[in-house]
Amino acid sequence: MNQPVTVSRDADVAVITLDNPPVNALSFHLRAPLMTALETLRDDDTVKAMVLTCAGRTFVAGADITEFGKPMQRPDLRDLIATLEKIEKPTVAAIHGTALGGGLELALGCHFRVAVKEARLGLPEVKLGLLPGAGGTVRLPYILGPRKALKVIVSGTPIGAGEALQGGLVDAVHDGELVANAVAFARAKVAEGGPFKAVRDRRERIEEADLAAFDADAAELAKKARGLEAPVACAQSVRNAITLPFDEALAKERDFFVHLVSGEQSRAQRHLFFAEREAAKVAGVGKDVKPREIRRAGIIGAGTMGGGIAMSFVNGGIPVTLLEMSKEALDRGLATIEKNYAISVSRGSLAEDAKTKRMAMFTGTTDYADLADCDIIIEAVFEDMDVKKDVFGKLDKIAKAGAILASNTSYLDVDQIAAITARPQDVVGLHFFSPANVMKLLEIVRGKKTAPDVLATALAVAKRIAKVPVVVGVCHGFVGNRMLAARSADSEDLLLEGASPAEVDKSFTDFGWPMGPFQMADLAGLDIGWRNRKSLGKTAAIADPLCEQGRFGQKTGSGYYLYENGRTPKNDPEVEKLIEEKARERGIERREISAEEITERSLYPMINEGARILEEGIAARASDIDIVWVNGYGFPVGKGGPMFWAEAHGLKKIVERLDHWHTRTGKAVFEPAPLLRRLAASGGSFAELREAAA
Repeated sequence: MNQPVTVSRDADVAVITLDNPPVNALSFHLRAPLMTALETLRDDDTVKAMVLTCAGRTFVAGADITEFGKPMQRPDLRDLIATLEKIEKPTVAAIHGTALGGGLELALGCHFRVAVKEARLGLPEVKLGLLPGAGGTVRLPYILGPRKALKVIVSGTPIGAGEALQGGLVDAVHDGELVANAVAFARAKVAEGGPFKAVRDRRERIEEADLAAFDADAAELAKKARGLEAPVACAQSVRNAITLPFDEALAKERDFFVHLVSGEQSRAQRHLFFAEREAAKVAGVGKDVKPREIRRAGIIGAGTMGGGIAMSFVNGGIPVTLLEMSKEALDRGLATIEKNYAISVSRGSLAEDAKTKRMAMFTGTTDYADLADCDIIIEAVFEDMDVKKDVFGKLDKIAKAGAILASNTSYLDVDQIAAITARPQDVVGLHFFSPANVMKLLEIVRGKKTAPDVLATALAVAKRIAKVPVVVGVCHGFVGNRMLAARSADSEDLLLEGASPAEVDKSFTDFGWPMGPFQMADLAGLDIGWRNRKSLGKTAAIADPLCEQGRFGQKTGSGYYLYENGRTPKNDPEVEKLIEEKARERGIERREISAEEITERSLYPMINEGARILEEGIAARASDIDIVWVNGYGFPVGKGGPMFWAEAHGLKKIVERLDHWHTRTGKAVFEPAPLLRRLAASGGSFAELREAAA
């Protein structure tokens, strides 16, 4: 086993190398010898400077989050940084890969930072429901200035070495051998002579800070946080860096960290962190299963979904052949893609030359034969089994051997689609979410005959195109849409019995959803569901009459709400009259309905359906369901996903209330799933279920 900390000498410069694979996390078994090395070298008069670097593919990529919530063994990271800051010899952090979280905080303890040009630096703790706990919210404002530091901290998104150099976060960027350049940099600083200022002593950016402008930024941030505690705590801690003495600001930061790390939101977000990694572990797809090579993708359909999927592939560096049925539709689709990239350029998130390069990666066609050289082909055509079978029949004739044939179906049976081909082992479902170039979730639908290396390829492609993949089984609606149907099953009855669309939606937004079901329906378009219901011979008491009046939602200026000024919903007395009329027709006496009842009749059925999905093996883990709902449907991040929230809320309570509503309504959606009833009775958990299966 490698030593976690080694020291070598380049004449009078000591090089401290950290080696804690895979990401050099700052666990105790690394911190203790690092402290010993720092103290020894500090007191060694033959050492004139120190370089701190890491073995492997990255600088320190964070703390060891498995230690969170446990008694911290000393020295902790704050001890290390305090020791670093007091060393009078120049100290240089040599950064490659990523310097994240505690890694960047450690680097901020050094006098100087040098990096390779590919390096990225950031403080992603906010994504775990935390704030940096070892001085990040205090030291970073001293370097970048408070407003820029706040943006970096609350986004949780790393910045590149070039941007870091511009802001003064790194002092030099090198193309060549990092450690040699860092040693030369350190030696040059020795020649210049001291004293060498620690970050804590560089107060220029703090003293010139505009507190009023910062407070305006923080107020805007609080609005967008939607109940999340960590971003607000980060803003307050950065403000403390402006208004309080350094050590007092550090102490306040630690108080924030201790409060957050023991809170429900951080537990939920840490659950999601590990859940995303667990989701990549798929039965039958071990490390020995090698993914197929993907050099070019074919996308069938250049509409909203197909165009978004195509952009995702090109953004991930994979050229695309885009097929449409007519030249007009193809030109329209490519024009929309170019417009989307132009918007990114205008916002400053994409360079003009990058836009040009990406557009050059699209090849348009109206001929299926032009898909013959594609390694993966994804259809994004109308959600109709006959249409999809027709497409796959054509693909079976022209696709090369070993090409992956994927359906972007939202509901349909992937096995039926695969059966139309002579290569069902190459067929998989890839359910993207709209807009596909923005939404992170990708449901990978595993058919009965889908080959393991096809799944491995789908997982690898998802990572390449910046999606969060979850492998699911075949059933109507898979995981997300099947549970969405359960969540919506009682929505119209809530209206008929007394709630207004606004009251239902408010209960959702108060819970933490970005919007409620009726506002979402207006955004998506009521005509879509109307068309589907008519094809299935089904009806909806409120939605159908709205559609018959031409009220399709935002696009027509009215749906469940009025939209007089674009996208802002306004209550409509005509909708209330319609609801009252339909209630009278059914002999329903309307009453006041509480937010708690709305939650019970909306969220409990979807959790119940999630339990059925687990029982049937459609999802491998409850945490996979959480990943689907947080990344694809807007379930509040701070609540950890529906299954995590259900356990925190109490499975016994949920079963009791499901029983109540099942008795009252007779609806099957309220009948507790056997698994849910068993866990509630035994005091068990979904996590234990996963461990038992393993």
